[in-house]
Amino acid sequence: MANIIAFLLGLIALILAIPAFIPLLGWLNWLILVIAGTGIAFGAASSKNSGRNFCIVVAVICAVRLWLGGGII
Repeated sequence: MANIIAFLLGLIALILAIPAFIPLLGWLNWLILVIAGTGIAFGAASSKNSGRNFCIVVAVICAVRLWLGGGII
């Protein structure tokens, strides 16, 4: 059950990440990192790794976007 919750949180974060790549909406990545971090926590509680790994990929993508934009943009 925790794996399904982690996967759903990762999917929500991924859907929110699409508009976050538009310039001046990079601040949305901070919210996405919180959602993906929650998904990682749920995925760590599960015996399966797929939901956790999906959330890690989404979090890394958003963190790189934040790093390239200077943390805000």
